[in-house]
Amino acid sequence: MSFPTSAKALTTQWLTQAMGYPIRDFQIEYFGAGAGIIGMVTRLNLDAEQGPASIIAKFPSPAPENRAVAATYDMYQREVDFYQNIATKIHLRVPKCFHAQFDKTTSDFVLLLEDLKEMRVGDQVAGCTAADAQLVIEGIAALHASTWQTKAAMVSHNNARQQEGMCAGFAMGWPVVSEQFPDLIDDYAASLAPNLPKMVGELLAQMTVDPICVTHADVRLDNIFFGPNEIALVDWQAVCTSAPEQDLAYFVTQSLSDEVRTGHDWVAIYHKALTTNGIQYDLQTCRERYKVCALYLLCYATVIAGTLDLANERGKTLGRTLFGNAMRSLHELKAFELLA
Repeated sequence: MSFPTSAKALTTQWLTQAMGYPIRDFQIEYFGAGAGIIGMVTRLNLDAEQGPASIIAKFPSPAPENRAVAATYDMYQREVDFYQNIATKIHLRVPKCFHAQFDKTTSDFVLLLEDLKEMRVGDQVAGCTAADAQLVIEGIAALHASTWQTKAAMVSHNNARQQEGMCAGFAMGWPVVSEQFPDLIDDYAASLAPNLPKMVGELLAQMTVDPICVTHADVRLDNIFFGPNEIALVDWQAVCTSAPEQDLAYFVTQSLSDEVRTGHDWVAIYHKALTTNGIQYDLQTCRERYKVCALYLLCYATVIAGTLDLANERGKTLGRTLFGNAMRSLHELKAFELLA
């Protein structure tokens, strides 16, 4: 396989072949910090007589440590497989894929995707309105309904690498968040949260029994684009099969402000959207699995907040925001009781 693995390696000849029509010239536009941590994301402004004026080109991260993470969890192959085999079958808007390639021997990849610059991108630090949250809830419900009890050949979220990674990441991150954000951890949480790694295997087992579906597994505001009446989800590197409540809990407990989160019964709203899409599902089961997922996802909050560059102003604010949201959510759900 021969394809460019960085924006600098692009040529008009290769782009012409990949896009299927002549590309006379192109200009590369790099995004600021925070765009594409595991992968390198760029915008290409195209000079052509047809097709879009710009597209998104995604490549492997130039940082060896980030590539190592991607390789450990097969993140590059997951995203390419998603766009090649699943994206057109789900009932949720995702960027149109113009070209996708992956090399199993090197784990190199390239994706040429629709540029969603006409849509408004979310911000996990700023949060969102209840109306925006409603669009997200309805969007992921449609995704889950269209892949309900899927038999798709994709990785389960309950796998050895995921379990080992979450346990190790939590063990490394918890001392950091305890030192950086002590005001967010009360005595009750401090006494029980360190038990979480011992429970990860059991929590994952509960999350991956039927019914399962295709889950994005990274539904946070930074990965969501908003239109007038719809959302689009980007960054499908963590796509897997799992409980539908995983996407719901991750979004609600870590991306919504206290006011928006507590002002609505988002589980009931999600359940209504799911059943409106033709799925028969018990609301109480949905609530119970939501609680399990929310507790498990404290691993995510701890790993992210514990590894962000806290010397960076947005990094520290993002860490405090998502970790604080998660801790307050778990108290509201009385989820720490599962660790007692």
